[in-house]
Amino acid sequence: MKNSLSYFIVSILIFGLTSCAVVREGEVGVKRTLGKYSDKPYTEGLKMYNPIVSTVVRVPTQTENLEVALNLPSKEGLNIAADISILYNVQGRKAPKLLRDVGLDYEDNVILPVFRSAIADVSARYFAKDMHTGQRADIEIAIRDQMMKVLENKGIEIEAVLFKSIRLPRNLATAIEEKLQAEQQALRMEFVLNEAKSEAERKRIEAAGVRDAQLIISEGLTPNVLQFKSIEAFMELAKSPNTKVIVSDGDMPMLMPPLGDEKLATPTRTNNR
Repeated sequence: MKNSLSYFIVSILIFGLTSCAVVREGEVGVKRTLGKYSDKPYTEGLKMYNPIVSTVVRVPTQTENLEVALNLPSKEGLNIAADISILYNVQGRKAPKLLRDVGLDYEDNVILPVFRSAIADVSARYFAKDMHTGQRADIEIAIRDQMMKVLENKGIEIEAVLFKSIRLPRNLATAIEEKLQAEQQALRMEFVLNEAKSEAERKRIEAAGVRDAQLIISEGLTPNVLQFKSIEAFMELAKSPNTKVIVSDGDMPMLMPPLGDEKLATPTRTNNR
């Protein structure tokens, strides 16, 4: 009797444990009963189900990174080797529909075929050099938008398409580098020329200022002004305590040394124009 009771209890425990499913954060659970998926997904937590006729399928809803290496066709007909990352997530509320329409292998069945179609269509609109310049971001956005037109209704959101690396043909890469170097040299020469023009303009303005100042001074040196400046010079000489003899014709004062001083007289002249 005890053995039967123990067997019954163990059976109940095993059945209870096998009829529980734990749905973690970052995923949803979809119950499938007799091959049919329920419409309402389970969120995180402990979920009970009948293991005889049902099972719980877990679908991750976190951001997934799908890396792809392929050749991109360019507008001029070249094949550009590229490594690309596709960032996507499954919308939890649409997980039952995704499982019914596509199944669990949705990366190979839907995402990759749609991606290859979109990238072939978009990259063929651009030249190879565009994939290596500022238009690279425009290409990534265009691919993402085209993929979303197909995948949005299936419950898959494409967050971003990122070009990790672009490997151009060697001849084309060399030509692009030479062009960029020539553009940099042209910009450098333009900068040097602008600097020279600025310096020449500065010197011209400075020379014009000196010329204008000289003209103003020349125009102001009238005979009356010169005579007034001569009188001022006489007055300053008269204030000196040293003995001196001043000889002048009214225009040019001449200092004569005192008796016994062998030095020559020092003339001070005020020009009269």
